[in-house]
Amino acid sequence: MTKKKDKPDINLLDDPEEEREILEAYEKGQLEPVENPEERRKQLRQYARATLSKTSHISIRVSEKDLRKIKAKAVDNGIPYQTLIGSLLHQYASGKITVQI
Repeated sequence: MTKKKDKPDINLLDDPEEEREILEAYEKGQLEPVENPEERRKQLRQYARATLSKTSHISIRVSEKDLRKIKAKAVDNGIPYQTLIGSLLHQYASGKITVQI
């Protein structure tokens, strides 16, 4: 008696064609297991962290008055004003601070 392979639960909404190709390869037994899955996961996590830690340049309009105040606060803290702005954005994005609008 042949044991039927369990089909993986695949969400076909992100890229249906790519997902269909992967599923077909799985069903045909064409996929090979990774030799050291824990080491590979660790490596992929490092790649993901490196990708997420990349910085991007943005342009925003800020009133001169606000920019002077931010620069003054940066000087008080001994850091560049762009570092202060980046830190504020990071803290907001991480949910550490909130903004009242």
